[in-house]
Amino acid sequence: MKIPPAQRAVTLGRYILENRTTVRAAAKQFGISKSTVHKDVSERLKKEDPDITLGAEERQIGGLGIFLVKKNMDAVSYRYEDGKNIFTMQKAIA
Repeated sequence: MKIPPAQRAVTLGRYILENRTTVRAAAKQFGISKSTVHKDVSERLKKEDPDITLGAEERQIGGLGIFLVKKNMDAVSYRYEDGKNIFTMQKAIA
């Protein structure tokens, strides 16, 4: 999976949610390590938002995918419970 880490985190989170699967299964599906999947969904989604008031050339590369998910969802969370990784995105649909 050769995409930027922030985009990979969003892709993995979406895959885990849509398929109601585990970190282990996601790692196997995408051909990456379990530790990479775990780090992506547990750490990268918590990163500080990029400063979008800066021009593209002034900003650090990466982080916009996670930023967009956080801005478009009402809530995003991750926790490890009973031997399972639980990644949750919530959006109210009116």
